Amino acid sequence: MIRFILAAALALAGADLANAQTTLRVGDQKGNARAVMEAAGVLNDVPYRIEWKEFPAAAPLLEALSAGAIETGLVGDAPFTFAAASGAPVKAIAAIRQTGEALAILVPENSPIKSFADLRGKKIATGRGSIGHQLILAALEKNGWNASDVQIAFLAPSDAKIAYTQGSVDAWSTWEPYVSQEEVLFKSRRIITAQGLTPGLSFQVARPDAIRDKRAELTDFVRRLTAARAWSLSNVNGYAETWGKLMNIPTAVPQNWLSRANIRIAPIDDGVVADEQSTIDLYFRWGLIKQKLDAAEIVDRSFADAIVRAGL
Repeated sequence: MIRFILAAALALAGADLANAQTTLRVGDQKGNARAVMEAAGVLNDVPYRIEWKEFPAAAPLLEALSAGAIETGLVGDAPFTFAAASGAPVKAIAAIRQTGEALAILVPENSPIKSFADLRGKKIATGRGSIGHQLILAALEKNGWNASDVQIAFLAPSDAKIAYTQGSVDAWSTWEPYVSQEEVLFKSRRIITAQGLTPGLSFQVARPDAIRDKRAELTDFVRRLTAARAWSLSNVNGYAETWGKLMNIPTAVPQNWLSRANIRIAPIDDGVVADEQSTIDLYFRWGLIKQKLDAAEIVDRSFADAIVRAGL
């Protein structure tokens, strides 16, 4: 019944695009948006073409968006902040809320490291400006440590995986689905999560020219993504199965991830702006960005009504 209501609402909302021949170029990370939208059945009647481009992390996705290779995509609040501070043409048009369980610092199963306190002087792999980097900085700050109290090895996920597996680093600060892949397939342990440390915020972002020229397509896409995420909260197994097939990864991995993530789309509101400002302030305090941005200036609230209406 819910799927029928969602389909009917989306069909009506997309009526003005029925004759459109446009293409929306969408960046995705590890099948995140595409899998849930396919599983929820909201891509069956899209009245424009979606050209999906897959990325291993937010940094290359944002580079592609900045270069005009894609028009919209999903990224964490930390890399979004990093990109906005560098002058990239990017605006947040929708927020993605989830628990802090999806972001963690991992250690191998047999590591003697039991807590963050044991990481003093140790080497941690993560991406520069990533949400993994954000977690390290937030944990350092909470414990009153300095940047020199740990060694950070800035590596892309594929290189971080190799270094972590080979023991070249002591820990890996990373995000889903990498966290669940390591837990389920290799018995890694989470010694700290982002719960209570970072906002647990990601964004659907878009280029300003796409917001101007493809507003109808972007509005429709965000509406469909919102509906899909609403569906997924009570259909974890269906989503996990679709994601596993799309990524060719055992279903147990996404089940581990999705059963605790509680992922949902939220409109850009005052709470989202305040949380993004906290991320900006963290990065400014640690010198990762040279200017203190105003969060309200790098978001676009005009898609909020579409999100609220789709979040049935």
